[in-house]
Amino acid sequence: MAADRERLDAAWTALAELGVTLADLQRDARPALPTFTDYLPLVLAAAGPGALRAYRSYWQRMTTAWGDLPIDTVTASDIQALQRRIVANARARRNSRGGRHAGELLIAAARAFYNQAIADGLVETADSPAHRVRKPRRLPSTRRALTPAELTEINQVARTTGNDTILDALLLRLHTETACRRAGALGLRLQDLDADRGLLQLREKGGTIRWQPISLDLATSLTQHAAARGAVLPGDALLRYRNGKP
Repeated sequence: MAADRERLDAAWTALAELGVTLADLQRDARPALPTFTDYLPLVLAAAGPGALRAYRSYWQRMTTAWGDLPIDTVTASDIQALQRRIVANARARRNSRGGRHAGELLIAAARAFYNQAIADGLVETADSPAHRVRKPRRLPSTRRALTPAELTEINQVARTTGNDTILDALLLRLHTETACRRAGALGLRLQDLDADRGLLQLREKGGTIRWQPISLDLATSLTQHAAARGAVLPGDALLRYRNGKP
C-alpha cells in the first residue's frame, strides 16, 4: 500500500529534525564491509607478481594496524599516520633518503588495495581514503651510468674470482651488450638465440618481447656455453651452472 503524501512529509520532517539524510539511511542499509584481515587474501589473489613484490609487505602492515576494522572505516589521517611510522622506522642504507621511498610505497600500496575494493563494488572511488592522501614528490634519481673504468674493473673481478667465472663473465657481457633486465637473461631458451644473424629474443617486464642484436662473438660464446652445459631441446634454458642446472 503506497504511503500518502502527508505521512511522507511528516517522516521527512522528523528525519530532518534528527539530522538524518537519505545517504545516512542508504549507508546503514548496506551490509557490513569486510575487515582488512578478511579482505587481504582476496587482494593478494587478484594481484599480479609485480604488485605482490612491491606491495605485499605494506598490505600486511596495513592489516596489522587495522586488521579488525571494516575497510570503509579507515580515514586519510590513519593512512598518513601509518606512513609517518613507516618512514620513521625505515631501514637506513647507504642510498637511503630518510625513508621517503618507503612512505611513497605505502601510499601506492594503499591505493592499490582500495582500487581492488572499488573494482569489487565495495566502496566508491570518492570514498577511498588512500586516494585522498597526497603521495610524496619523487626526488630525482641518483642513478648514473658506469664509467668505462668501473665497467672494466667489474669485469676483471668477475673473470678472476667466484665459483663460476665463465658464467659470471658471460652474464656481464650479455647485460652490457643488450641492457636486458635480470628476468630477460634468466628466461632465455635455446630457441631464443639466432647465432647466425646475431640476434637474441628477450622476454621482459610487462610481457614485452623483442629481438635484440648482439655481436657474433657473444652469439658464439652463448652457443658454446649452452652446448657444453647440456642445453639440447629448443625450450631448454640457455644459461646454466657448471652442473648443468638452469
